[in-house]
Amino acid sequence: MFTITEFQKIGVGISGFGLFFLLFGVLLYFDSVLLAFGNVLFLTGLAFIIGLQRTAMFFFQRQKLRASSFFLGGVALVLMRWPVVGMVMETYGFVLLFKSFFPVAFQFLGSLVNLPFLNTILSKLSGSSTSSMV
Repeated sequence: MFTITEFQKIGVGISGFGLFFLLFGVLLYFDSVLLAFGNVLFLTGLAFIIGLQRTAMFFFQRQKLRASSFFLGGVALVLMRWPVVGMVMETYGFVLLFKSFFPVAFQFLGSLVNLPFLNTILSKLSGSSTSSMV
């Protein structure tokens, strides 16, 4: 088992607030101030959770450079008050950055939820068979 430091706990809280502000900014018709604040909080929380050096290594890997440029370019556009275009670029970059994580997340959600129809959908999204979900 691994231990969670105080910095990581703070990072989870900061990232949670960042995601809240991002969602709230989108719900309020792409309010650029809320989206910018959410982006800054999310990236700060990520740096607290995994560390500054590992965050930089994650974003600037050679194979993830295109995805990182879209994501960080979208953040820059939101900060320059182009929220709709910036969020589209951010979303595309986010999907490219975390596409290898999505099957794991869907499999985890499938193991939490015990609804047969939802289990089937999540197992198809994760790429695993339904027999491994039981």
